[in-house]
Amino acid sequence: MISRRRLVSAFAALGLILAPVAALADDGRWVGAWASSQMVAENEHALPDSAMDDVTLRQVVRLTASGDRIRVRVSNAFGDAPLRIARAAVSRPTTRDGAIIDPAMVRRLTFAGRPDVMVPAGAEFVSDPVDFEVEALSHLAITLHVADAPSRLTAHPGARATSRMASGDQTGAAALTDETTFTRWYLLSGVDVLGPPEAGAIVVLGDSITDGYGVQPDTDARWPDFLAERLQADSRASHLSVLNHGIGGNRVLRDGLGPNALARFERDVLGQTGVTHLILLEGVNDLGVLTRDAPATPEAHAQLVADMIAAYAQMTARARERGITVIGATITPYGGSDYYHPDAQNEADRQAINAWFRTPGNVDAVIDFDAVMRDPERPTHLRAEYDSDGLHPSIDGYRAMGEAVDLTLFLTHED
Repeated sequence: MISRRRLVSAFAALGLILAPVAALADDGRWVGAWASSQMVAENEHALPDSAMDDVTLRQVVRLTASGDRIRVRVSNAFGDAPLRIARAAVSRPTTRDGAIIDPAMVRRLTFAGRPDVMVPAGAEFVSDPVDFEVEALSHLAITLHVADAPSRLTAHPGARATSRMASGDQTGAAALTDETTFTRWYLLSGVDVLGPPEAGAIVVLGDSITDGYGVQPDTDARWPDFLAERLQADSRASHLSVLNHGIGGNRVLRDGLGPNALARFERDVLGQTGVTHLILLEGVNDLGVLTRDAPATPEAHAQLVADMIAAYAQMTARARERGITVIGATITPYGGSDYYHPDAQNEADRQAINAWFRTPGNVDAVIDFDAVMRDPERPTHLRAEYDSDGLHPSIDGYRAMGEAVDLTLFLTHED
């Protein structure tokens, strides 16, 4: 029997590939292998006007799925004008920070059969699939020659990875000439991999604790990184990838750093490739901001908790409609935070949220990070060995979170 891929190759040789035929190439299942949440690049993360015109942008990401075909997602989600990419390529970095790539492993990307693409304001564009074998937990360098970019750039400021920019088209260069470096991702929202039919993606929706506040660049020490490593080490779970959709400072109900969780839910959860599970760990910023600058009334506390629970229930219902398993994660203690300086009522709010997650039926399963991270002697505080600043975990704390996740939550009876 002729394989689907061979059939497609035969049609390609004749120049006869049409969209329905191209779909036959997918002998497995497309799944997200890396992703980041998009937002407007503002304040110190913004670049001067025209800074991204006629430049080469090289960015390194860590993949959490294996496969032999990939595609790249370019994002102009928050742009106020079209984005034009003149050329794009993927390659293997020979250094973790992407300073040098292997020029023999450069593969050009196309978009709808063309080497360039115009991405309208508010949109993203997925590249054509390219044959490129990747391993889970390996790094991929994505190089874009940006011909023209809007003044309002789409980005993920908390990359905690080194990115590089240089003038002109240097997409095939082993090292960029006269480069500028920074630790942000621009114009890049995801990488998909063609994996086995059973492949699936776990989306982690969260704030700075998920985004990895305090993690040094190019070290891959966020708690979802540790979770991905454990999944790949377990033959029962190695078909699952992890997509980190944390945004530092993000809230469930109100915009702040990035759009609120409910506003970005469609793009960052439901719109992700091959998503099968959602881990929901967000809310500490909603709780803390309420009283950061001034006390709040009991009515305001009660209203906040009710509104947050309604949002969690809304996200859970919408995910379940898509067949996504929802795993709630309890909010970790922050009683030692000098930034939020919570009082007894803030703690009561946190306990009320966590009680909702622990109540059977509200979500499909629970990861009790509160129990893992709290100090037994002072349960309103993080354990000393896991504490960074009273709010964020240390690297040991992130590791403890990644190791605390029960992998059987993601397995079916057949696994």
